[in-house]
Amino acid sequence: MDIKQQFVMREVAGEYLLIPVGKTSLDLNGMITLNELGAEIWKMLPEVKDEAEIVQRILADYDIDEATATADVAEFLGHIRELSIII
Repeated sequence: MDIKQQFVMREVAGEYLLIPVGKTSLDLNGMITLNELGAEIWKMLPEVKDEAEIVQRILADYDIDEATATADVAEFLGHIRELSIII
């Protein structure tokens, strides 16, 4: 999946933050807080081809049922699409 905006992810005091850099910092004020699953999905984005692949990786790494994984991934991707972070 293509990340459209420039962000760096940092872990600060047990919290995962997406921090806008470059031109993105001018367009988006503030940071985005991620939970553990959101951070894992973010790390996968450059190397996965679609949402289904993310779900399969989540199922392999976490003790979660497919319906919950699918819903969680869709919700996360929906939020970052709304912010025009991914295409």
